[in-house]
Amino acid sequence: MKNITDSFVSLGHWPYAGSFGFNTDILATNPINLSVVLGVLIFFGKGVLSDLLDNRKQRILSTIRNSEELRGAAIEQLEKARTRLRKVEIEADEFRVNGYSEIEREKSNLINAASENLQRLENYKNETIHFEQQRAINQVRQRVFQQALQGALGTLNSCLNNELHLRTISANISMFGAMKEIID
Repeated sequence: MKNITDSFVSLGHWPYAGSFGFNTDILATNPINLSVVLGVLIFFGKGVLSDLLDNRKQRILSTIRNSEELRGAAIEQLEKARTRLRKVEIEADEFRVNGYSEIEREKSNLINAASENLQRLENYKNETIHFEQQRAINQVRQRVFQQALQGALGTLNSCLNNELHLRTISANISMFGAMKEIID
């Protein structure tokens, strides 16, 4: 610590300027040199420094103006985007509502179509059952008729002689021929 205080004390001691030479005392010569250099810089560099500062100030102001313009444009775009978003949300709600009503309408149409198809199938089933019943009744009638005819023929064959038999066959053939003409 003593060295530091000694160097400040020695600053107060200036050698007399009677001769020309190099002063090797760094602490004594630096403040003088610095003050001379600063004086020259201030005198001659004052215009350059003020130009540099003015240019810097103009660039900063220009950047601030550009930033404000960009900010304004960004706010405007944000408002447009919000407006479009609101519009799209309204359209989405409309589509959603219309979609639900369309779904309900399609559901109702499908239920009605299925009901109609079911009714048609039910009618077709009933017609088919009725047709099959009529067919079964006709088959039973034909069998009963055939069995009755065979029974009658058996009875007739056992009771008739040849001549009576031939006359009965001729009468039946003529009767069947007349029936055939009526049918045709």
